[in-house]
Amino acid sequence: MYIINIYNIAGGGYLNIIISNSSGKPIYEQITAQIKRMILSGELEDGAALPSMRLLAKELRISVITTKRAYTDLERDGFIETVVGKGSFVSRKNPDILREQQLKNAEEHLQKAVDTAKTYGITKEELQEMLDALFDLE
Repeated sequence: MYIINIYNIAGGGYLNIIISNSSGKPIYEQITAQIKRMILSGELEDGAALPSMRLLAKELRISVITTKRAYTDLERDGFIETVVGKGSFVSRKNPDILREQQLKNAEEHLQKAVDTAKTYGITKEELQEMLDALFDLE
């Protein structure tokens, strides 16, 4: 596993990408997931410039094809926009897309909880009680 800090000139900060060789996910998926998370959390703001595909590939010591795949997926999902000759930028957030992504993320975590509950014989009612208790914690 290694962490790369890439200077984001437009944002005046660093873009931290963590790549794990032991992860079961391909590198392009790791990059895509981390950039999505940064956008959804507001760490990367609307209009922020992303490093060029070549710079990202160079800094991560990976193929440009891999970074291109990550950026293509991000653009397809509406997270970034690429302007020929200028670079890639965080898209203006569409509230519907943002909400859908947040719901999908919560659903994935809940599915893991359901799978774990079934594995250990925890009933739906017990799981619901845990969810209610956790949800009401402040």
